[in-house]
Amino acid sequence: MNFRNIFNKTLYTIHSSLLIVNCTLLISLFLFSCDNSDNNNKKESKKVKEPEYLYGICIDNYDVKVDTIRKNEFLSNIMLKENVDYNTITHIEKKHRKVFDIRKIKPGQKHTFLISRDSVPMPAFWIYEIDKINYAVFSLTDSLTAWTGEKEVETKVEYIEGVIESSLWNAMAAAGGDQNITMELSDIYSWTVDFFGIQPGDTFKVVYENRYIKDECIGMGKILASYLNNAGSPHYAYYFEQNGKGEYFDEEGANLRKAFLKAPLNYRRISSHFSNARKHPVTKVVRPHHGVDYAAPTGTPVVTVGDGTVIEKGWDKKGGGNYIKIKHNSTYTTTYMHLNGFAKGIKKGDRVKQGQLIGYVGSTGMSTGPHLDFRLNKNGKYINPLTFESPSAEPISNDNKGAFEEKVNGFNELF
Repeated sequence: MNFRNIFNKTLYTIHSSLLIVNCTLLISLFLFSCDNSDNNNKKESKKVKEPEYLYGICIDNYDVKVDTIRKNEFLSNIMLKENVDYNTITHIEKKHRKVFDIRKIKPGQKHTFLISRDSVPMPAFWIYEIDKINYAVFSLTDSLTAWTGEKEVETKVEYIEGVIESSLWNAMAAAGGDQNITMELSDIYSWTVDFFGIQPGDTFKVVYENRYIKDECIGMGKILASYLNNAGSPHYAYYFEQNGKGEYFDEEGANLRKAFLKAPLNYRRISSHFSNARKHPVTKVVRPHHGVDYAAPTGTPVVTVGDGTVIEKGWDKKGGGNYIKIKHNSTYTTTYMHLNGFAKGIKKGDRVKQGQLIGYVGSTGMSTGPHLDFRLNKNGKYINPLTFESPSAEPISNDNKGAFEEKVNGFNELF
């Protein structure tokens, strides 16, 4: 073997050895880099931990203590248990009434203390839940500030349908629906469907909103659209807003609300009808009774049958007792008599909306029992409320017809 061959073999061996060493170094560096990257990722993951909030307050440095207001429990009892001093309690009671009047706390409502994690733990905030959405926050530190807030509410659109066997109420329960849907449907169709005439085999379909706070349903929102087949007749209702007011319309855009409600209260029976010659139950004298008497328990809410202005409120010396008279327009006025009392704050000159509370059923004046004497006057003449055909409210305007038809078409597949 000559020298050149020996040299070439030696050189090849050196190159191979160097290549192995380089590969080993590269692999080591790669493994170290990966390991180091994993460590960095772990460190970064620890750094990006999101702060936790409750009632808009970061609670990372607080312990949370949740409780419920008990019967006959007052603010002082609640605060003293957590070692809050009397000066702070007095400040909350007297200085923050415009934020929330502490005297209005109710048994059963949830309240929360946020307690500092200092060497001597002390409550830093107290939160009272006014209802399922609204709450009041009181700072218990040096600032002693207070404010109100709202929980974040998510609205979901949901659907329910069913077949009526006995009543809409029972059918809704069988379908797993909230009975608030039943009540809303009763209001929506109050002028177009006689719910005493519901028959077995009638069907309903409803698209509606439910409101949630952290996956907990807190109540129903609006009904967006509904279909009710009663005795073979289809009845549609679509929610639409125009002129700043949301109302329900049929598929043609006619308003389902009439100018007047059928009755100003939920009554048990009609105890006396409209008549030109009725024997009065107290005086025993035959004279006209130009109203309808709705028998109902004392305290039953009475509402106005239509928008209008209170033109009279007081005591009727002719036997009507406590009464209210409402002028709806240049044509119609309504009168509500024998009231036990009036709605809080209502007075002559007030504008009232259809369905607004105006008083309560009673038996004041010349009366033999609790009832509402309801009277309807048209152009200065009393007419029978039971046979009166109320005009419809405003339909979909020409400007809104396109948007309304688009909304109706969006529900066609369901209905």
